[in-house]
This record gives sequence, structure tokens and C-alpha cells, in this order.
Amino acid sequence: MKQKITLKRISGADLAFRIFNTIFMLVFVIVTLYPVLNTVAISLNDGSDALRGGIYLWPRMFTLKNYKTVLEKDNLVTGAYITVLRTVIGTLLALVTNAILAFIVSRKNFIFSKQISLFWVITMYVNGGMIPIFILYKTLGLTNSFMVYVIPGMISAFNMLVIRTYMRGIPDSLEESAQLDGAGYTTIFLKIISPLCKPVYATVALFVAVFQWNSWFDAMLYNRMATEYTTLQYELMKLLSSVTNQASNATAMKNSEGGITPTSIRAAATVVTMLPIVCIYPFLQKYFVTGLTLGGVKE
Repeated sequence: MKQKITLKRISGADLAFRIFNTIFMLVFVIVTLYPVLNTVAISLNDGSDALRGGIYLWPRMFTLKNYKTVLEKDNLVTGAYITVLRTVIGTLLALVTNAILAFIVSRKNFIFSKQISLFWVITMYVNGGMIPIFILYKTLGLTNSFMVYVIPGMISAFNMLVIRTYMRGIPDSLEESAQLDGAGYTTIFLKIISPLCKPVYATVALFVAVFQWNSWFDAMLYNRMATEYTTLQYELMKLLSSVTNQASNATAMKNSEGGITPTSIRAAATVVTMLPIVCIYPFLQKYFVTGLTLGGVKE
């Protein structure tokens, strides 16, 4: 008995949409990926040769001098250690505190849920200003210390609201069933709610980790005199500033002759900065879209 194979006929509008969508996505990928590949190519190319232009996706004169100059920067190892430490500790603390607050506010029997949520929203748009915040941190003893990197970032209104919205989408029947079995709020949070919130947890963790990794202004503002608490981004920023400021003197000409220019140093520093985040992102990608989409839905 012959089995009939039916082919689904695609309408002209659907075919046109698929073609347009494919072309658009290809162009979008090229536009997004090209600057990254171009930066990598420049970072691996001789600086003097890069000034001639014409480098696109592949270095013309391969060299590792740019990376050697960046990695030989004073205090770079200390900065990298502090940056990794603040990223790990800051991400964990921020995730725990925001998750606990979001769980409390997301409970329907919590009386002041709307008022507290409104209070957090107001803090997203209004703050005391740089000088009052600096005076506050200095009074609390946070300046010239490692804790200034993690304590102020433990609470984020945006992250808390994203987690809260995601938690509100979890069926109430799960919590009610657990309460009938004698479970308390701690057990409900740890054993029921948190396992279901892995996508939004991963999304918030990525937000916080990227912020902690890329931060340099707080190191300059609060720990400028404490070199033992310097960060990788702050050291790279100082390196870029020094190279750029020397672009017109004899030292810069000597460096240029040696194959090192501000452009090549900037490219190498950019690659060093973004490489860890690029390596971490694929492991969180499967949670990222789901967590951001569901957690960002407004009721």
C-alpha cells in the first residue's frame, strides 16, 4: 500500500517573509560580529602597520606585542584578582538578596507589596547624587576597602522587579500544596520557587556579572589611593589614557616604531576585557531569553 506524502504548500506571503527574515538576520549577524572580529584582527596586528588601514577580519602583520604590553602593566595581576573576586562575590550576594526580596514582595498575602514595589521603582529614577553618596560611603567606612564593590550593588530595583514578576507567574497551587504538607516559607523558597526560577536567576546573574566585570569608575572614585583594591578595568583605563596622552611625544614615536600604537593597545585591552564574558555567556544563553522574556512581562 502506497503511502501518500502531502507537501505543505507555502503561500507567497510566507515565502517572502522567510526570505526577508533570513536576509535580515544574516545582515544583523554581520553588522554585530564584524566590529568584534575587526578589533581582534587589529589587536593581533603590528600597530605601525595598522595605521595604514585596510585591516578587516585578518591581521596583515601578526604580532603579540600589543597583548604583551597590556599584560605587563603594573598592578594588572592584582587588578585581575580583585575583579574576579568582586564579580563572583558580588554576583552571588546580589542574586541571593534580590531573590529573597522578590520572594517576599511576590507573595499575594504580603500587605505592603504595592507600596514597597513603588518605593523600589522611585529609586530607579532618583538618587542622592555623587557627592552625598561618596560622603555616605566614607562615613560607613566603605572607601579604601573591598566591600565598596559588593555592598552597594547587593540590592537592585530592576533586578528585584524582574525576579518578582517571574515568581508571580508561578502557579499558587504549588505553594498551597506545600503549605498543606507543612512546609514553611523557607522550604517553599528553597525547594519549590528557586528551582523553577533558574532562567531568571541566570539572567540576573549575567546582568550583575557583566556590571561587576566592567566597572572601573567606583575603583577610581572610592579606592584610588588603595592600589591593593584596584581593578582590571581601572588599570586598563589608565593604560589607555597614558598611551593616548603620549601620542605626540618621543616615547609614542618610539613605541610606534616598535609596532605599538594607541589604536593597537586599545584593541588588545578591549579583547582582554570582553573575553571572559564572551566565554561565560554560552553557558547561560539557554536561560537568558526565557528569563528575560518571562521576567519582563508586566502585569
